[in-house]
Amino acid sequence: QVQLVESGGGLVQPGGSLRLSCAASGSIFSSYSMGWYRQGPGKQRELVAIITSGGITNYADSVKGRFTISRDNAKNTVYLQMNSLKPEDTAVYYCRSFKLRNDYWGQGTQVTVSS
Repeated sequence: QVQLVESGGGLVQPGGSLRLSCAASGSIFSSYSMGWYRQGPGKQRELVAIITSGGITNYADSVKGRFTISRDNAKNTVYLQMNSLKPEDTAVYYCRSFKLRNDYWGQGTQVTVSS
């Protein structure tokens, strides 16, 4: 069983930055793909960014050039650096760890972009 704990959310003004962290339990972290997803008010959950065990990344078009996903396998942690934040980035951000049929989610962290 893998447990994921997100942190780093909060209130930020438009144009500001935040860095989210997701700490994973277990020694198998490095072999799993990791992802960040978000669910805004009244919206469905959507992919933000993923990073494979080999370090290949993929981003939603809406965040390309502004967000960066990275991982530190020594710390069992995945990060999401978010720059140039917009009000439409307001959402609960969830961390996901997955490999084959194993699929784990964190509880989420709220990000609010508002002046």
